[in-house]
Amino acid sequence: MDDDLRARRLAVVEEHFASEVEQAFDRTLATFDGHPRYEIMATGQVFDGAEEVMGYYLSTRTAFPDQRHDNVRTHVADDAVITEFDLLGTNLGEFFGLPPTGRSFRVPVIAVFSFVGDEIVNERIYFDSASLVNQIGHGALLAALADT
Repeated sequence: MDDDLRARRLAVVEEHFASEVEQAFDRTLATFDGHPRYEIMATGQVFDGAEEVMGYYLSTRTAFPDQRHDNVRTHVADDAVITEFDLLGTNLGEFFGLPPTGRSFRVPVIAVFSFVGDEIVNERIYFDSASLVNQIGHGALLAALADT
């Protein structure tokens, strides 16, 4: 990969992160190739298409309106940018039908942004969901998920 393509991909990931934190989700969706796809590996959820991905963003920011990234590190591969970061937020809104606890979380995350050219075609997220729900005081969700 040439230096120009590498720089463009890193700029797209930077815009993706910044627009998520600013909750400018139209800008976030524009970082994709026209068909956003988001995979949450911890839960098996797949959000395919602009409407589903926007719904995911809105529901997570309802639960965690101050959600943000810290300590972002990037690694560039031939067809992907892999990021490692801490995800932080405070449970100030409904989360899976449960009332907010006002408690904060910090969990390590790996996000793999798959690219074609300089556009994201998929974002795949790996994180410890058990740690997140325990930190915000909703550990009972783990038992409910185990029963499904």
